[in-house]
Amino acid sequence: MSRLTGTVALLVLVSAALTCRESTGPVAGMLKVDLTTPNSGGDGAILLTVTGPAVLTSATPGTGLRLFAQPLGTTTRFALTGTLAQGTILTIGVPNLGQASQYVATVQSVAARSYDLRALAGYSLTVSQ
Repeated sequence: MSRLTGTVALLVLVSAALTCRESTGPVAGMLKVDLTTPNSGGDGAILLTVTGPAVLTSATPGTGLRLFAQPLGTTTRFALTGTLAQGTILTIGVPNLGQASQYVATVQSVAARSYDLRALAGYSLTVSQ
């Protein structure tokens, strides 16, 4: 009986070691913030907020855009200027890609290239890998 108990205990330990070896912690990565706009190419600035479960690790503007940001946090406001077109306008770094679906971007305001504020109807942001 004790030999069987020892063998079972050894199998449990080996199984636990293999399970721990296969599990990994959070994997950091990048998420895209994509803009949907009814005025592609006609907008010159956007103010947006990104909210998520953890502090952002980085922020990079889309091609041809200039980024202004407050210190990165779990809620961060960004201003992007330049010719805004449909598609990726911002790339954000996150500490855990497993929480990607918990990051949300919200349009606060949009200005035309002539600096006139736009109505927000038809504008939306999506966050994705």
